[in-house]
Amino acid sequence: MWHYKGLPFSEPEPIHYGFVYRITNSVTEKQYIGKKLFWFKKTKILKGKKKRYLAPSDWKTYYGSSKTLLEDVQKYGVDHFRRDIVMLCKNKGECSYYEAKAQFDHSVLLNPESYYNDWIICRVHRKHLILPL
Repeated sequence: MWHYKGLPFSEPEPIHYGFVYRITNSVTEKQYIGKKLFWFKKTKILKGKKKRYLAPSDWKTYYGSSKTLLEDVQKYGVDHFRRDIVMLCKNKGECSYYEAKAQFDHSVLLNPESYYNDWIICRVHRKHLILPL
């Protein structure tokens, strides 16, 4: 189960495209900071024409992309991991930006004893973000 602001989170509002999250191992207190999208853009052919649509992702059962984290999930079991949504985002660019910001803010690469993260990968342009007027 995912949590947002301390409460169980079951469904996003239509305005939200993805989220930045923190997964915490309750046995070791080690954490992982990442991002996940609620939707995948897919294409199917209808009547000879390509039609784009949004399909739901596997976010409800997702436990990150870190191999070490996934090994610990297998080792300790899902009941020993808390999954918290840190921020809901309106587009993929926002997710990428705030994921990288959280990873840098917490110095995840400099603290391997506290974080599962091995990489910070980000490519965001200003036009990818929705800026307030």
